[in-house]
Order: sequence, then structure tokens, then C-alpha cells
Amino acid sequence: MSSRYHQVYESWQRDPKGFWAEPARDIDWFKPWDKVFDPDSGVYGRWFTGAECNSCHNAIDRHVASGRAGQIALIYDSPTTGRQQKFTYAELLAEVTALAAVLQDQGVQKGDRVIIYMPMVPEAAFAMLACARLGAIHSVVFGGFAPKELATRIDDATPKLIISASCGVEPNRVIAYKPLLDGAIELARHKPERCIILQREEQRCELIPDRDLDYAEAVAATKASGREVACVPVLATDPLYILYTSGTTGQPKGVVRDNGGHMVMLKWSMENEFGVKPGEVFWAASDVGWVVGHSYIVYAPLFHGCTTILFEGKPVGTPDAGTFWRVISEHGVVALFTAPTAFRAIRKEDPGGTFIPRHDLTKFRTLFLAGERADPDTIKWAEQHLDRPVIDHWWQTETGAPISQNPMGLGQLPVKYGSPGVAMPGYDVQVLDDAGHPVPAGTLGNVVIKLPLPPGCLPTLWNADDRFRRAYLDEFPGYYKTADAGFLDADGYLFIMARTDDIINVAGHRLSTGGMEEVLASHPDVAECAVVGIHDELKGQVPCGFVVLSSAATRDTTTIEQEIVQLVRERIGAVAALKLVVTIKRLPKTRSGKILRSTMQKIADKEEWIIPATIDDPVILEEIKAALAARGIGI
Repeated sequence: MSSRYHQVYESWQRDPKGFWAEPARDIDWFKPWDKVFDPDSGVYGRWFTGAECNSCHNAIDRHVASGRAGQIALIYDSPTTGRQQKFTYAELLAEVTALAAVLQDQGVQKGDRVIIYMPMVPEAAFAMLACARLGAIHSVVFGGFAPKELATRIDDATPKLIISASCGVEPNRVIAYKPLLDGAIELARHKPERCIILQREEQRCELIPDRDLDYAEAVAATKASGREVACVPVLATDPLYILYTSGTTGQPKGVVRDNGGHMVMLKWSMENEFGVKPGEVFWAASDVGWVVGHSYIVYAPLFHGCTTILFEGKPVGTPDAGTFWRVISEHGVVALFTAPTAFRAIRKEDPGGTFIPRHDLTKFRTLFLAGERADPDTIKWAEQHLDRPVIDHWWQTETGAPISQNPMGLGQLPVKYGSPGVAMPGYDVQVLDDAGHPVPAGTLGNVVIKLPLPPGCLPTLWNADDRFRRAYLDEFPGYYKTADAGFLDADGYLFIMARTDDIINVAGHRLSTGGMEEVLASHPDVAECAVVGIHDELKGQVPCGFVVLSSAATRDTTTIEQEIVQLVRERIGAVAALKLVVTIKRLPKTRSGKILRSTMQKIADKEEWIIPATIDDPVILEEIKAALAARGIGI
């Protein structure tokens, strides 16, 4: 099938307002918009100004009314607890309405903030949707965040109420959430009026009288009363949620998402970008604490009338490297969206892909990867063993949906390894030098997006318009700064090579760590890798490669490291100056799968560093420190 991409993209270029008005008709509005786009509203303009709507209505009520009441809306699959639950759209409506009534009884109204500090359980999604139903603004904080980090978010969002759980369940441990929550409230200047606590049977907790409510008891009471809670109309430009970006120190950066543009973009993306139809099963193997969980576990699949999966587990270890294939087979998943990190972990544990043929994947059509740069070797491994399209795509917390990808719904374009694809409609992606001038095709530079940003992107930061301008708009006037470095080729394919912070300067040569990582990853014994620039008296910076070897690697590590150095010299040249490769057990990552390169660099350079709040396992940093010390680095 030939792709309609170029035709569709050109239609957006010709008439951006008319283009987005068309999919906006697929959304239920309580009041139509005055303007599709108002350039004089907000910091850089606002979408669907004057319109009134409700995100919960579009996610649930409209589907119940139009014949999907009996369709499964949400599947909860938890290999960590051994439990599964399925909720039809009608059952989802009952759960969300009951919780909305509880929130209403606690005084939560339109515009109030509610922090959701939850593990991967259905109640986390119910809480998000219940807030949306009332017009309240939810702010999901990743379950298990340290008290200090949670406290900074409490002080910034000033929530009326917090919804949490007694614990989170990891493959080999139970994490008590209540002491973390209580500690955060004690540290915070702002004190929420109430906490609603979901008691999990793996570990219950003591409730504080006059502050804490038992989730199950409160919801059961409102269900028994049979109370109806109508969806509250909000402006399309009103906030739906605040999501704080990871790794924040000091004042957190709260990305704001509005209601109207968010619905239009996400619903449009499901069919046109991901190629998924209403009624099909879509799985984003992420966490509700991250933007992927917001966009593609909770909101987009439900806006589109799909079945979505909420998975409480890991790609390996729950119980093995075949768990993803088990979920896909058991629930009839047509498309999986996960991080490249997950597939690198699967590949490391099962390099031959032996678990894949043990499961029926006949309904499975496409694998989508995003969150970290997808190295070509990981993509080729997945293509080989799955025999299906593997689509890398690139976006940010700030955009809420893909900026660049290979749009399956519009017809797949040729794949270029190392590229997430082409710019999606709404995005005029350009590459500029540091002075703001366009660079030729194939030249590394700053990846920027010409304003205005499309529907669904952040209109600003929470209570921080000036900070929004400084962080994203001031450096390249007329453009949004992505803070990513990359290049466009002659065919318009985008190559994201690194965060601009990860471009290293070796004796005056600007080099991409991402390009070096591609070479390291191509070595047959390497399962995962990262390259960081470390200080050098002579050259300013030199690259240091960290590699995690495949479980199938049996040769001497010194030999492998020497081969990797030679491989970089052959593929990139002596200019890369990569002479140091360090073999480690594990890479330090956030819980969303991003490698903590800047922390690794600080350890190597003996700079002051703190344990990032989002780290999956802090012990890994000590392992890195020891591995570097063995080479005489960072001591």
C-alpha cells in the first residue's frame, strides 16, 4: 500500500486551521470553538478557544452511549501479584463515577488540583478520569518517589487532595508508599486536606484519623448510594493535568496539558500514526507516572474506543523474557508501544528470541519504540524475530504525542535505521546552528520546531509563563527548542543523535554520543551501552563507553573492549578519540528507561552528584563508581 503521508502533510501545511478542524469533529463538544487557533491567546497561541468539553466524557460516557458499554475498556495484567481484572466501558464508568462522587464529597471542584501517587493499578486510571470528570487538574507523581521530590510537587501544585496506595509491588520487593507520602506531607509547606488510600493486600497501612480515607470503603459507599455525577464542562484551553518532568532539582517544571487540543491530537494519532482502529487492543508498556502512560495507556486508547492494557510487571523477570509475548497472545494485542530499553533487556536475556515462537502472535501487527534512542541493532533484532514492522518514533513530555515517526495508519514509508521517521502533521521540524541559522541536510545541529506548536502540546508551564519562555522559546525566536541535537537528511527523515547536553567537544570537533553508541551496540557481544564525554586536560573532552555484555558473551572482556575501540575507529574515525571502554553489569536508568548519562559523567569527572529521584536502582551508581575506579577514573 502506498503511503498517504506526503499528501496529508502537505494538506496540513496549506491550511493548518482547517486541517485540525476536521479531526476535531470526532470529539464531542458541549460548545463549539470560537476559533480553531487564536494566535493572540496564551504565550504562543491557543487551540479551540471558546470551546467547552470534558475529557472523561470523551473517554467513557460517549462510548457507553454509542454501543460500546459491553466492550472491554481496560485490562489490568499484573504478573507481580498474579492478578488480572477486566473492565467494560460500562464498568469503567461506574468506577470512575463512584470515585468522582468521593472527590466531590471532599470538596474537589473544577480547577482544584489532585495529586495521584499510585502504583500500576486500575485505580490510578480511575483517579485520573475521575478528576477529569469534575474538571479538576490531576498531577500524577510516579509511585515510590522520595518524600523530598514528592514534597516539591505538592508545594508547586498545591493539591486539595492526594490519592495514593499502601504499597507498590516490584518483582522481588514490596515498597511501602504510606511512609513516603506521610514524610512528603510533613516536609511540604502546603498541606492537602485529605488523602484517599487504596489498601493493597500485599501490605496494608495505618490510616491517619481525620485525614486519610479508605479508598475501597469510600467508593463502596458512593456506589451503594447510586449517585450520579455528571461530567463538568471545562474550556478546551483549561488544564487537564500537570506532569512534572523527571530529574528535577529545586523548583520542579510542571508541563501543562489542556483538554481540547489534547483530545483532538491523541484521537487522531491512534488511527493515523499508530494504525489502530476502535475496538482493537492497544498496549503501551509504560507507567502512568510518565507521559506515555498518560497519553497512550489512559487517554488516547479510550478516546478512540479501544481496549487498553495496564501492565504491572517488567519485560524480564516477571517471570522471564517471554512475558511481553504472553500478554500480547493472551489479550489479542495488535500494537505494542514500549521503550527500546525494554527490548534491549529482552534481547540480553533471550538473544535467540526463543520465547517468541511459543506464543500466538497472529493478531499482533506492529511494535513501536520510543523514550530512548532506538539503536539500529535492537530494531533489526526485533524485526528479525518478530517478522513485523518495528517503528521507532520520537516525542517529548512537552508534546504529549509523536513529533516524528513512520505513520502506519497513513501507510508505512521506507525505514531508515537510526531515524524515527518524518515530521508528523502539525510539526515543522528544522535544524539550526547555535546562532539560529538553518544548516544543510546531513549537518548536526539544534532540532527545533517552528511555532505554533500543534494541538496537544504544552501551552506553558504551571504558574510559570516566563520560565516557559526562557526554557523553550527565547534561545531561537519563533521556534520551540527541543534541546535535542540531530539532523535532517535530503528526504526529510529526522535523526536524533543526542540531547544537546550530550554533544561532546573533542579537540574542537562536535561529536554525537548517539552516533558512537550505534557503533558500540553493533558489536555482537554488546547488549546495552552508553557513551558520555569525560574531562580531558588536552582535548577538553573524550568519550568513555560503558557496555553491558550479552548473556551469551563468553570471551575475555578486555578483548571485547579492544574490539569495540577498533570498531569506533573504523566506523567514525580517529577523530572520535574513543579509547576507553568500561564493562559494567547494568546501566543506571530512570524508571521510564532513560539512561542517566549525566550522572555517569559527573561520577567520572569527580563532580558533585546526587542520586536522581527517578533512578530505578541506586546501587547501580556504586557499581559504576567501582568500575571507573578500577581504571583509575573518578578517584
